[in-house]
Amino acid sequence: MKLAGALVLLGDVLFLTSGGDCGLCPVIETKVELFFLGTLEDYLKHVKAYTNNTVLLEEAERMKNCVYSKLTEEDKTHIANVIERIKASHFC
Repeated sequence: MKLAGALVLLGDVLFLTSGGDCGLCPVIETKVELFFLGTLEDYLKHVKAYTNNTVLLEEAERMKNCVYSKLTEEDKTHIANVIERIKASHFC
């Protein structure tokens, strides 16, 4: 996944979950941060708290591994900055 695509996806997810006031649902915020910035183990532990479906868990692992292998540290830094800017925006 290209950085631009990842940032657009992240922006869409954060906007759609904000309810218009940018007060991100803590579970969604945690999931997004763990998905892009956390370890595989921490992300899977978070997902397992909400489902025992093995197909979903395998897909979550596959997607996380894909992100981990494709994104550079610079990409991850940019994503973290976008998350922080959204949370700190005075428009929210």
